[in-house]
Amino acid sequence: MKFNYRFSNLLGTVFRQGNLSFTPDGDSVISPVGNRLTVFDLKNNKSETLPLATGQNIACVGLSPDGNVAVLVDNEGAAVLVSMVSKSVLHHFHFHKPVHSVRFSPDGRKFVITKDNVALMYHAPGKKREFNAFVLDKSYYGPYDETTCIDWTDDSKCFAVGSRDMSTWVFGAERWANLVYYALGGHKDAIVGCFFEENSLDLYTVSQDGTLCAWQCDTELDGLLARPPKDTTAPTKTGSDKKRGAEDEVDDLEEQQGEEIRGKANPETAERAGKVKYSRLSKQFFNKEGDFNNLTAATFHKKTHLLVTGFASGIFHLHEMPDFTLIHSLSISDQRIASISMNRTGDWIAFGCSGLGQLLVWEWQSESYVLKQQGHFNNMMSLAYSPDGQYLVTGGDDGKVKVWNTSSGFCFVTFTEHTSSVTAATFTTSGFVIVSASLDGTVRAFDLHRYRNFRTFTSPRPSQFACLAVDSSGEIVCAGSQDSFEVFVWSMQTGRLLDVLVGHEAPISSISFSPVQTMLATASWDKTVRLWDMSDSWKTKETLSLNSDALTVTYRPDGKELAVATLDGQITFWDPQNAVQTGSIEGRHDLQMGRKETDKITAKQSAKGKSFSTLCYSADGQSLLAGGASKFVCIYHIQEQILMKKFEISCNRSLDAMEEYLDRRKMTEFGSLALIDEGAGDEDGASIALPGVKRGDMSSRHFKPEVRVTCLRFSPTGRSWAATTTEGLLIYSLDSGLVFDPFELDLDITPSSVRRTLRQKEYTAAIVMAFRLNEKALIREVLESVPSAEIDVIGSSLPEVYVEKLLQFLPVAFETSAHLEFYLTWAQRLLMQHGQSLKTRSGSLLPTIQALQKSIQNHLEDVSKLCDWNRFNMKYALALSRQRGMKRVADAPVSDEEEVEGSDSSMEDQSEDELVQI
Repeated sequence: MKFNYRFSNLLGTVFRQGNLSFTPDGDSVISPVGNRLTVFDLKNNKSETLPLATGQNIACVGLSPDGNVAVLVDNEGAAVLVSMVSKSVLHHFHFHKPVHSVRFSPDGRKFVITKDNVALMYHAPGKKREFNAFVLDKSYYGPYDETTCIDWTDDSKCFAVGSRDMSTWVFGAERWANLVYYALGGHKDAIVGCFFEENSLDLYTVSQDGTLCAWQCDTELDGLLARPPKDTTAPTKTGSDKKRGAEDEVDDLEEQQGEEIRGKANPETAERAGKVKYSRLSKQFFNKEGDFNNLTAATFHKKTHLLVTGFASGIFHLHEMPDFTLIHSLSISDQRIASISMNRTGDWIAFGCSGLGQLLVWEWQSESYVLKQQGHFNNMMSLAYSPDGQYLVTGGDDGKVKVWNTSSGFCFVTFTEHTSSVTAATFTTSGFVIVSASLDGTVRAFDLHRYRNFRTFTSPRPSQFACLAVDSSGEIVCAGSQDSFEVFVWSMQTGRLLDVLVGHEAPISSISFSPVQTMLATASWDKTVRLWDMSDSWKTKETLSLNSDALTVTYRPDGKELAVATLDGQITFWDPQNAVQTGSIEGRHDLQMGRKETDKITAKQSAKGKSFSTLCYSADGQSLLAGGASKFVCIYHIQEQILMKKFEISCNRSLDAMEEYLDRRKMTEFGSLALIDEGAGDEDGASIALPGVKRGDMSSRHFKPEVRVTCLRFSPTGRSWAATTTEGLLIYSLDSGLVFDPFELDLDITPSSVRRTLRQKEYTAAIVMAFRLNEKALIREVLESVPSAEIDVIGSSLPEVYVEKLLQFLPVAFETSAHLEFYLTWAQRLLMQHGQSLKTRSGSLLPTIQALQKSIQNHLEDVSKLCDWNRFNMKYALALSRQRGMKRVADAPVSDEEEVEGSDSSMEDQSEDELVQI
């Protein structure tokens, strides 16, 4: 078995912190999600997380004007240059201090970053290969406090920088004769945004207290004068010049590092002579009613002159400048708006709310949502695939049950009926019912047709349900209790409590139904796993004794094996028919725990008390996924009982327990510096930490979450598996495109020989040769060369081995090819002709058939929506034609009435016949 699984997508989280950006075409939003970057394609309704990551959470993103490269900077100032085309890392760089914003110039030749009280301008990486992609051009000093925001003029001649010291500075990208720097005041709080008008040096500045200042410049962009060139003549050196030789060499070295420009807030009168001047045109206030709340984000669209501002209360304002006309004001969230961005045309506005993890795209003209997504704003605890692998359901500590589309990556329904943490969620075998258990004492069933909670199961006495299982028929629902040590059994049809299974002496940790039999396995902290027979009045058939507390139990897909993870770090395998242990894996050392910042012992000692908390069999039952309170997911080969591979789910050092050893440079005699949250409350109003509190104000909930894996599930198609982690819902898929995997290859099989056979119209031989070479493009070329009339004959003559390979190829073809009917014909003929022989190998072929079903179902939904739309439009056109015909009848002379009625009725009948045919 091959383990070529690669990270493919991140669901469950849509925005954490940082700034949102639109792509140059305006159709996609780029959102930083933890230490990864997700692209939401609004036009095609898809999301994709790039297969790269930074060392910590991303603090800011700078996208080049052509959209080809981006600069990602994390919380510590480590920068990554990323190609948005190849989706790979091009260069690493470290700014050594936290960076607040990154902005490319409109011409794409420079970019500016702000850190501390300085703005640094770098040469943008070009299209040619360079040894160092980050070459410093100039350093701009002037503000006394941290710099917060950047904006460029349209011709890239100047840029403005806002600061926390309530000042805004305008710098020249070059040393212009009449503009090197200019300082603007007028505010009483930190600057949130500064924006140039289109093709002008006129400026708007917005501060945190809700104040807007409009500034007018007395000089146009064309009025900026170039400095005269330096005198390059070399005079003879005097004695004093020789003394300064060493200083000149030092200056030369500094010039190689970049030029420094130091601004003064109050320059002398002689320095101002002949320079550009700014004057304040107006001063506006957003909080006119006195309901004061902080302005937290702002953006300005230069072409439409629209200013969008977001506030800590979740309200945003849309104003038209320069008249400061309020277009509308809406509340979109209960939490502060952290980031705002507008697309190229100015139609769509993207909002990011980090408190609840919300991402919204609003079309202001129609006042409607283009995108409205929110992840779980607390830990995700449970996960389940639908039977066809098309949907995922997740349950979280926030009490929400969310359903995700694996193809698009979007959540399309959220159920909020639970009032406490959701501990388990699963699909029934029909795929249209979701059952979830919660600590609020209820088990709820949700209908995916009407999106409603149609059943609520409760126990006679209030109980906290920790685990859940539904039998293969979908009629029996079981849930295990944490406090009463009982398992409750309900009927899905009636909603009544059928039985209460008593026998465990400790909390029930996990339950699982056999896929093929009427058997229920329950694991408990009393060091036993009990097998209950549903067909025999729920009597205990067997009791499996363990060496430690049982944490999770799961059946193999064929129901012939049982895997149990225990508190001592072991995974044991049992034969449920004979109640005999068939093997065990010592997995404690494979977890490879990290050391938390508050731990008093080393990671190696801490790992001795750790164990796996979630298990999952692969679709073919040959391997086992295991995860727990660690950044690793282990995959074991069951028959050999060996570790095959370890997947590192995160490299994000913003999470706790990531490193095996603590950084001794952060250790002092008073404790670890990492426990001191220096930036706590800077943006939430409380900048001074309370005395004696380690992590700032406790009400602001600043904490460092611990990395862990709470649930693992394999897709029924066998092509992917998913994990709910601290980072979100991670999906790993088989990366078959990067692997050359020929089948029974010999020297005579080459692409040219395959095409030669194809030209001789020996289609069966050509298909066999193409599959032996196993190149996707060549297989598609051969299949699409087969005449549709001969599919029946060729399909019947294919060997059984290649029928299976062709069925595996068809789902890929459905996703990428436009020949839908052609490949549907292939699928129908192969299943009709080889159905009986394929049925004998149904166990191994199940993932292939499910992948094929998923692809066809996706196309069915898309085509049916299009057909319904066309049908309704045609009905509307027919209704209009009838209405106009009746009007013509009313206006026609009496003598011609019969003729008009006859022509109208014939036209109507003909249109109805055409619609029926379509």
